[in-house]
Amino acid sequence: MRFYILSSTLTILKSIILICILALPAIPVSAGHNERSPATFVLVHGATGGGWDWRTMESILAERGHKVHRITLTGLGERAHLSSPKINLTTHIMDVVNTVIYDELDEIILVGHSYGGIVITGVMNSIPNKVKHAVFLDAAVPNHGMSFKDLWPDDRDLKIKDGIVYFPWLIKNSNPPHDVPQSLATLTEPVSFDNDQAIKLPATYVPFVSNRTIREIREKTDPSWKNAKARGWPIQILQSDHNAQRSHPVELADLLEQIVFTN
Repeated sequence: MRFYILSSTLTILKSIILICILALPAIPVSAGHNERSPATFVLVHGATGGGWDWRTMESILAERGHKVHRITLTGLGERAHLSSPKINLTTHIMDVVNTVIYDELDEIILVGHSYGGIVITGVMNSIPNKVKHAVFLDAAVPNHGMSFKDLWPDDRDLKIKDGIVYFPWLIKNSNPPHDVPQSLATLTEPVSFDNDQAIKLPATYVPFVSNRTIREIREKTDPSWKNAKARGWPIQILQSDHNAQRSHPVELADLLEQIVFTN
């Protein structure tokens, strides 16, 4: 009889303990990248490129829980059929601005590669309230009133015909996705960067350098590097060629997360 009472008592106690455990709030389990709040990345490609240039990066960042919007600027990438000498820098800035506004994005991590740096500069100036952090990936860092050509004055290798620029790295008769010619006006129109709110936005400059010698040369001569340093921006160096989004996507994704979650 005593054994029966004791057994019944233990059964009741076990039931009570189980009910208490089930009632406890769930404790999140650490899951590496997923334990952080997701970021919203807006990725802007460089000259002659397209949104296709970010496909691998999008996959990596999305797998880590982030939202990714990869822009294709007018006249480039899959929008090459819209190519025209009338396309200018303002057109490209508005490509990004309207994506942010119409997709109702906030607190974006605005990323620009190469020529994309001058585009995101204009975006920062236009909608600074939408930008949480700007990242310049081996990108143009212009002062107010500068054009992309001001930061790349050596145009000896450029072929210009009817207001369209044919860069030396373009490959004829290649299958898409591939780089395409670009309107000259996108490279010569000055950018505005005189909005006090934009100037105060957090930003990081990420030069891609393949070795120490190139780093030393660029640190002394590269106007974008100098401008970023003069503004007091953090400088995070990534060992890579100029297109790390293609050659080192995992390392670049890691660095972007580091920038986002430590600033």
